[in-house]
Amino acid sequence: MIKIFIMISFRVGLNEGVIMKVIRFLSTLLIIVGALNWGLVGFFQYNLVSDLFGGEASMLSRIIFGLVGLAGLYSISYLCKYCRCGSSGDSSCGCGKKDRD
Repeated sequence: MIKIFIMISFRVGLNEGVIMKVIRFLSTLLIIVGALNWGLVGFFQYNLVSDLFGGEASMLSRIIFGLVGLAGLYSISYLCKYCRCGSSGDSSCGCGKKDRD
């Protein structure tokens, strides 16, 4: 799906920087939706995504949950981007790079 988005974006004339900003924004938005939904489930036993899109077993709800999961996987790259272990020797980010050396 991302490949299709990138191909369409290049045909429209968007450069790679704009595409990555859009992907980061959508990823962050999906992470926030997922976090709020899990907060509602944890505190009030209310699943907003399921209620809005037809129950937990509906195809649309499963697509939303899948997209939230993919956004979470993509956000792992944020941790590596801000890792300082290579330059300062500090393993405060938790990547374990200092431990492996």
